[in-house]
Amino acid sequence: MNKTHFLLVILPFLLVSCLKTEKQSQPVSGKTNTISVIIDDQLWYGEVGDTIRNKFASPVWGLTQEEPLFTINQYPARLLEGFVTDSRSIIVVKKAATDKFEIIRSKKLPHNTFRIYGKSVDDIICNIELNSAQMIKIIRDAEIEKIQQDNSKSLLNQAIIKNKFHLELQIPVGYEYMLHKKNFIWLKKNIISGNTSLLVYEIPLKSFKKSNVVADIVKMRDSVGGYIKGREPNTRMITGEAYAPYFTNTVLDGKKAYETKGSWEMKNDFMAGPFINYAIVDETHNRILVIEGFCYSPSNQERDLMLDLEAIIKSVKIDKK
Repeated sequence: MNKTHFLLVILPFLLVSCLKTEKQSQPVSGKTNTISVIIDDQLWYGEVGDTIRNKFASPVWGLTQEEPLFTINQYPARLLEGFVTDSRSIIVVKKAATDKFEIIRSKKLPHNTFRIYGKSVDDIICNIELNSAQMIKIIRDAEIEKIQQDNSKSLLNQAIIKNKFHLELQIPVGYEYMLHKKNFIWLKKNIISGNTSLLVYEIPLKSFKKSNVVADIVKMRDSVGGYIKGREPNTRMITGEAYAPYFTNTVLDGKKAYETKGSWEMKNDFMAGPFINYAIVDETHNRILVIEGFCYSPSNQERDLMLDLEAIIKSVKIDKK
C-alpha cells in the first residue's frame, strides 16, 4: 500500500476523532432542574439514597400537582465522573478513608460538581444533611443563570415597560403585551400545554402596611386580578383560598423585597395554577414595585415553567434617579 492509499484509509478515522474532540469541548447543556448522582447501587438503594431523594427530590411547594425539586439521574460509581457530561450539576457520593465535602465549579458556567465522601454510611448521611441546603441554592442559582443567559440572546422590545416603570427585564421573545394601563402591564406567552404570564405594576409606598405583609400582598393581587379574565363571563383571577401562600424576605437588585408563592384560581371558572410574586420596596421612586409570574398548564408539569418566570423576574434592573 503506497502513502496515498494509506492516507485515504486513515483520513475518515482522523475526521471522526476530530469531531469527537470538538463535541466533547462543547459547553455543558442539559435539561432544566436535572442533576446527576454518581453513587454505588448499594448506597443508592439504602439509607444514603433515601436521604438524597428526601433532600433533592422533595415536592416543590406551591404547584397544583406534586413535582420533585430536581429530577435525579443516578449512575453507578464505576463510571468515570467525566463521562456524565449532560448535566449542569453532578453529585459524587462514595465511601472513602476520610470525610470530605467539596464543591468544584467549572469555568464553563454553569457547571458544578459536589463531592461527598464519608468513612461510613452515617458519615455520608451527616455530610448530606449539613450541606444540602447550600447545594440546593447553588444548583438553583446556576439554573436561573443559565435561563437568563439563554433569554438574553433574543429579548422582547421593552420600551413600554422601561418608560412606564423605569426598569429593565430580560423578557425573551414569545411574550406579547395583553394589556397595559397607567400603572399595570400584563404580558403573556402561549405554550403547547397552556400559557405563562408576567405582571408588572406599582402602588404607592405609603399604602403598604408592614404589620401584615402577606395580607397586603393578597389584597394587592386580588385588586389587580380583575384585569385577568377567564373563559367564562364574570370571571377574575384571585389568590387561591385552600392554602396559605408561602412568604419570605429577600433582596432584588439590591433592594428589600417580599417573595410570595402560592396558587391562583379563576373565580366562576375552573382555571388554576401557581404564581410567584415579588413586591420590591423601591424608595427611590416612592413605590412598591410588583413583578409577578404565573402559569396555566393543566395536567402538565409546572416546575420548570415557574423557574423560567423566576429567572425573568430576578433579572430586574431598576433605574436610578
